[in-house]
Amino acid sequence: MTASPHDGNSDAPASSAASAVNDPAPNPHATAEQVEAARSDTKLAQVLYHDWEAETYDDKWSISYDERCIEYARGRFDQAVSGQPGAQDDLPYGRALELGCGTGFFLLNLMQAGVAEKGSVTDLSPGMVKVALRNAEHLNLDVDGRVADAETIPYEDNTFDLVVGHAVLHHIPDVEQSLREVLRVLKPGGRFVFAGEPTTVGNFYARWLGRATWETTTRVTKLPFLASWRKPQAELDESSRAAALEAVVDLHTFDPTDLENIARSAGAVDVQAQTEEFAAALLGWPVRTFEAAVPAEKLGWNWAKFAFGGWKTLSWVDEKVLRHVVPRGFFYNVMITGVKSD
Repeated sequence: MTASPHDGNSDAPASSAASAVNDPAPNPHATAEQVEAARSDTKLAQVLYHDWEAETYDDKWSISYDERCIEYARGRFDQAVSGQPGAQDDLPYGRALELGCGTGFFLLNLMQAGVAEKGSVTDLSPGMVKVALRNAEHLNLDVDGRVADAETIPYEDNTFDLVVGHAVLHHIPDVEQSLREVLRVLKPGGRFVFAGEPTTVGNFYARWLGRATWETTTRVTKLPFLASWRKPQAELDESSRAAALEAVVDLHTFDPTDLENIARSAGAVDVQAQTEEFAAALLGWPVRTFEAAVPAEKLGWNWAKFAFGGWKTLSWVDEKVLRHVVPRGFFYNVMITGVKSD
């Protein structure tokens, strides 16, 4: 796998030509046999599941590259590094890497928010790298990409000023090894920020809410007068097969203190974990599951306004009220930051 980082001498974004020519091609439709094989091979499962999801992932999770998600990504970064001396003094970082980039949601929106000038995206899934580079090209951002294992990052030592990731650590078999690799490719004094990781308690209630919403929605829409709200059975079956893989690719949940200890053991300094989304997760998981279970055309602007407005309101309640009374391990998301020592 080879790719040359953009040299910055052209006005064209790096993503227009930086996808590694020897990277494997995406496989968007896994067979039943492949799914069965993936049950005992977590990295195969990662590739199959995320290739499967790549082209629809942004729609599934309401990901965009406009002000709404720019604000969200920057908010996660700012919260993660809050109280860290110098973390926001010298923005933008020169070159940033997104580990397990998915469709590029976190890094591309952080770049648009002024957090980094140049970017590199990596993912074990060829489909995700393809979509992330396409998104970067559409945004005219200076980004290159590689298909890569997070436990063996294919960049030289001391390459990046910043490494970020969103909802990636829980997919990696050896999180500590991955963080060692992150520190290796960071320049001395460089920072990492990972957000969107599930806490152990939060994952329990979120998954329960998701399953209950899916079962209720798919059962109720069998009623004749709600038939127009039911997706074709083939789509529902494919979603169920994807869910079976999801159970294999989600390897970890985290206690915030344990995650801090893993980062320190990997060699990071100035380590800090914070959590968010308690009330917001209680709304968000049923909403996202319902959106996945019904035809998209049934959900219009009023629904989107309700979903996003409700999430923002409950996030405010979480931040201003519940954060002060609810133990941090009860919140759904944990984020972590740390620094490579000089």
